[in-house]
Formats: sequence, structure tokens, C-alpha cells
Amino acid sequence: MKEYDLIVIGSGPAGFSAAMRALDFGLKICIVEGAHLGGAGIMNGALTSKTMYELSMDYAVAARTDRGYRSGSLSVDFEMVIKTVIHAAKEKQYQMLSQIETFSEEKSSSGSLCLKKGWAKFVDPYTITVTGHDATETLKAKNFVIATGAKPRKAPGLEIDHERIINSDDLLSLKKFPERMLIIGSGIIGCEIATIFSNFKQTEVHLLDRANRVLPYEDDDVSQFVSKNLEDNGVIIHHTAHLRTINKYPDHLEVILDYDAGNSKVIEVDVALVAIGRVANTEKLGLSNIGVQATERGTIEIADHCVLRDGNNICHIYAAGDISGHTQLYSVAEFQGRLAAEQIADTPSYPLDYSHMSTLMFFKPELASVGLNEKQLREKKIAHKVAYYSNKLVNRAIAMRSTNGFIKIIVSNEEQPRILGMRAGGPQASAYIVSVAHLINQGNSLQEVLKIFYPHPSLAEVFRNV
Repeated sequence: MKEYDLIVIGSGPAGFSAAMRALDFGLKICIVEGAHLGGAGIMNGALTSKTMYELSMDYAVAARTDRGYRSGSLSVDFEMVIKTVIHAAKEKQYQMLSQIETFSEEKSSSGSLCLKKGWAKFVDPYTITVTGHDATETLKAKNFVIATGAKPRKAPGLEIDHERIINSDDLLSLKKFPERMLIIGSGIIGCEIATIFSNFKQTEVHLLDRANRVLPYEDDDVSQFVSKNLEDNGVIIHHTAHLRTINKYPDHLEVILDYDAGNSKVIEVDVALVAIGRVANTEKLGLSNIGVQATERGTIEIADHCVLRDGNNICHIYAAGDISGHTQLYSVAEFQGRLAAEQIADTPSYPLDYSHMSTLMFFKPELASVGLNEKQLREKKIAHKVAYYSNKLVNRAIAMRSTNGFIKIIVSNEEQPRILGMRAGGPQASAYIVSVAHLINQGNSLQEVLKIFYPHPSLAEVFRNV
């Protein structure tokens, strides 16, 4: 029976970052992965969806006719788009495999990595079985990091057939652009997929929004900005609509929607895609064998990244990423994985402050956020002020011929205002959201921001004017 200093269950952003950080401390590490190397962060999540988004944005720019040039014969081949997306994912996977091989047990004298293909299940707190296609192997370790990620949430009463009624994991299995598509769910994932397919202009896109606006957790002006851009891009949004049923016919799907106002509507589509969030992958881990019970949401309770059992830490078993119950972001998973490895190595680390996370939403144009919004501040009864500035007034945006955007900064209502949050929509919003996150994290006043010399012309110059 092979023994390791650390077994990492799952090779997504949380698991792989934990393994690579543990390698820095000279540990002997085994990574167990049941599906794709890199997890959903590579093959069915962040990398593939963003690759497809970038391709769709390139196509949308090429299709424009207001910049002094016009494409004579612009066309798009869905099969080639998917091949390009898969090639990007495999490029990253082979980078990871190269790292694993470079630090294999046979080659590395200080710290090592190995990869086991199969599904892990705890036998006891120090032992797991790994069940692959052909055999089951038993492994032991001094420490574990559980990083099994999440899978698409199922819609109640709706069967996913993975052909015409699909989830986000099935996007790469489509054979062609659907002529008509219904996206069920108007959160970030649903709006991103709606953006991608409406950019290519090959699909009539319907978006089911159960609330009266998309991204309902955001401030109304931000939600309205996203909603208007989707509609301007050709997306048909069904606000305050609920899915009653989908009837299957040989050549189409018949969708019946019920609206809050009391009326109903029947639409015809070719593909329905469910995008109502993701749920943790914990049900097959054998958690009961180590005395751990998942929460109602399927997540694992943690404290300082250690798994909790009966209110007490199991200080050699850690959980990181989507299964931890915190925000399901690639960056959060990586952070948690690294910090778990540092705690295993007894290296001083720092607690994560989840209130200052920056988020990118890949719409047209992109949207970036960090810190609190007005809704959250009103709920917390925190006095604040808001400054709003349009990209129509920013020289760089004018030069780019892309003035559809804004920056919204929320500050505390005190003599030396502190930045509490920011929302930015428009080109390159992702470029300056990190600097604002840093300023929030440092507790700097708005006055400190105004002291900075911003290069001209740049979109970041907007900070000088808000």
C-alpha cells in the first residue's frame, strides 16, 4: 500500500494549486482525478467558456460595419470553434501533465507528484480507495485536501438528456449552432452563454429570468445595464417567467412559460440549456467513514480550511474550492488550495477576506465588480455615497469607439471616505478592478486614489474624475 505526505482529491484550481504549493515544501503528493485533469476549471468551466467567449467577441468585432472597414465574406464554422476551444483546454492540461512528470517520484528527490486516475472514497481518516476503469487501489496519507469541485445543478422536474435538454457541461458536445436556444437561468453563467451565442448571430437566444431583471443580486442600474446590452445584442429575455414544462417533438422542443402577471406563453426552440448554478461533488466521497456530514447544500463545513467533524477540526483533512461553501470562483479555489498546503506544511499563512473578492463577468461589454454594492450596504445600514461616470466621457473609450460602459464607485460617508465597492462595465474593466480591490483591502481613503498619476489615454483615468 503506497503512502504519501498528502493526497489531493480533485485536480481543479483548488486541488492543483494545493499540490503545487505543497511541492514547494518537499512533500510527497498524490493527485487523484476521476474525470478531466484540471477539473471544471479547464474542460467544462472557466477556460473553455472564456475561450468560446473570446472567439465570439472576435467575431462580433469582425462583423461591425461602423469602423471604416467591412468584411466581405464573414462566416463561422461551429465545428472549428469547438475544436479551437478544446485545443485551448488540452494545451493547459498538457502544461499540467508536464509539471507532474517533471516532479515525478522517479525524477524528483525533493518533493514529488503523481497522478492517479479514478474516483476516491474514504475508508478511514487516513485511507482512501481509488476506483479506476480496471481496478481499485488503496492509498494512505498523513494529510488530505478534498477539492472535488461542483457540477451543474439539476432543474426540478426536468430531465437532462444531454442532447436537446442540456447543461453547461454539454456545450462542447453540440454538433452545430442551434437555430433557437432557451437558456434557463439569468445568473452569471446564463448571461455569459447568452452573450456567446448572440455574438455569433447564428442562434435565436431566449433567456428565462424568474426575477424582474437579470443578476437580481446586483444593484438595479447594473442589472439594467446588462439586460439592455443583452437585448441590444439580440437576446429575447423573458422576465418574471417560470418554466412549466418542455414537450419534446421529433424536430423541436415546445416550451410553456408562466409569467407572474398570470399570462402564459408557448415558444419553440431546438435546445434548452439549464444554467441555474452548481452543486458540490461530495456524495461519493464516503464522508460518513470519517465522521463528516455534508450540509444541506452538499458542501463541507470548514474552519481554517480544516474539515469540521462534530464541531471539531480534523486537522489533517482540508477542503478547498466549490465544496467549501464559499463563492464558487476560480480565484477563491486557488487561494484556498494554496493556504491549505501552507497549513499542512505548518507555514504561517493569513485568513482569507472574502468581502474583497473581485469578479469578472464576460458579457458584451464585460462587467467587473469588487466589494459591496448599494443593496448590501442598505441591508447593513452603512451610510455611503455613490459616484457614477460614463465611458462616453473617457478619451480612451472614445478612441476605441467603444463608449458603452461606466464606472460606479461606492465610498463611505465620512470625512476621509474609504472605497467600499466598485462596479465597472465596458472594455478593459478587468484591467483596473484589481487595483481597486487592492485599495479596498488596504483600507485606503479615496484621497489616496486621487494622488495617483494615471497614464493618458487610458480607461483608468476615469478614477481621477469620479
